[in-house]
Amino acid sequence: MKYVATYLMLVLGGNATPSADDVKTALSAIGVESDSDELGKLISELEGKDLAELLETGKERLAKFGGGGGGGGAAAGGDADAEEAEEEKAEEEEEEMDLGGGMDMFGDGGEDY
Repeated sequence: MKYVATYLMLVLGGNATPSADDVKTALSAIGVESDSDELGKLISELEGKDLAELLETGKERLAKFGGGGGGGGAAAGGDADAEEAEEEKAEEEEEEMDLGGGMDMFGDGGEDY
C-alpha cells in the first residue's frame, strides 16, 4: 500500500509516470525502506496504463462490495427523564459520613513523623 500511495503522490506532484527509482527515492526521503521486487511488480503492472482509468475501475469494483459498517448502537429507550429523577433522588438520599473533624487515614492523630 505504501508503494501505491507514494506512486499516487508523485503523480499528483507532477510526475506523470514515476519509475521504481522515483518511488524508492521518495520513500527513503522519509526513512522508509522499500522492497525492490514488490516495487518492480507494481511499476510493471501500472506501466502503459492510464491512472485515471484505473482509479475509476477500482471505484466501480468497490461499489459492488456494498458498504457501511452497520451504524452506531441504538439510543436508550424513552424514559430518560424518569432515570434522571431516580438519580437525583438517590443523590439526595446519600449522607456524608461524619469524620469527626478530619480523616485520619493512618491512625496517628495527625502527628508528623
